[in-house]
Amino acid sequence: MSLPKFILSYLLYTALLAGIAIALPYLFPTVKLLANNFWLVFGFLGGLTFLAYILAFLGIKRNPETGVLAIMASIAIKMLFSMAFVLIYSLNNKGKDLVFVFNFFSLYLLFTFFEIYGLLRNLRHQNK
Repeated sequence: MSLPKFILSYLLYTALLAGIAIALPYLFPTVKLLANNFWLVFGFLGGLTFLAYILAFLGIKRNPETGVLAIMASIAIKMLFSMAFVLIYSLNNKGKDLVFVFNFFSLYLLFTFFEIYGLLRNLRHQNK
């Protein structure tokens, strides 16, 4: 997948996730499904995923033989920054916020699945 095609797909995917997040409180008004700082988490993970993909994409293009190492490094960096974000959030918010945990991990997994899908498409084109 080329970089402009990924950017377009990523923006559409992010808009779809944001649309679902906007619709959830209207569909289930009596249940608290979004954390207080949901959009901060959404923006952080969205931006971090985009940067991780760019890092892996450049690593694959620079040296295709070590492309898997670039993918693993981008995922490790993303995971470290995400853990740091959770640590800072939990230190600033003393209460037990189970909604934040569900929001964070669902967004982390959804963005990571899309990133891996895009990267695997790049590796598939190299094998042809």
